[in-house]
Amino acid sequence: MSHNLESGPGLDGARQFITTNLPILPVPGIPEIRLHKAGPHSGLRHLAERDPQFGSPYWAHYWGGGLVLARYLLDRPETVACCRVLDLGAGSGIVGIAAAKAGAADVHAADIDPYAIAAIGLNAALNDVAVQPVLSDLTTGEPPAVDVVCIGDLFYEAALAKRVTAFLDRCLVQGTVVLIGDPWRAHLPASRLRLLAEYAVPDFGENAAGPRPSGVFAFESSMSP
Repeated sequence: MSHNLESGPGLDGARQFITTNLPILPVPGIPEIRLHKAGPHSGLRHLAERDPQFGSPYWAHYWGGGLVLARYLLDRPETVACCRVLDLGAGSGIVGIAAAKAGAADVHAADIDPYAIAAIGLNAALNDVAVQPVLSDLTTGEPPAVDVVCIGDLFYEAALAKRVTAFLDRCLVQGTVVLIGDPWRAHLPASRLRLLAEYAVPDFGENAAGPRPSGVFAFESSMSP
């Protein structure tokens, strides 16, 4: 994992925007963690208008899969204690932060959005843990040398789900444990999953509807019985 984002004007600007406009709030159901969270007056639309590289601000919101996976790691720290952990598609970094709090030996949090990378750094510092942000699409190559890969909410679109599943298969080949958090989205590889826990949590875009069930799963070989 050599694609670490170095400090620069773009990253500094992203950090400044997040610090100024996204308040620090406790996470629903996870009082151990606080994050910078977008609100009605955060100005994300205005930021998008002036920054052509600004993408969908998934990193600024709570997602059901990330919430349940973070809660699971904190409830069962033995899952990642003393392990090398990758939080793939990390967004705000919540799962990586939970892994670090649970005693992981080394945590990397990968995302393709520079604003997510800025948020991960700020949120890790807020929670007094060490998480290394990685600006890269790791699904296109061979898996890094880690013990556990955690994925929250990466099965919302068919092509992405297919690419992620292929990457996770490569992880299994090298003996990596794969944990997935997801609120049962349509493109989840359900036949490959073993349910470990379920929690009712809010999900991105559906907070007004109230909590919904979201699961934590172990991703297993297609040859498993």
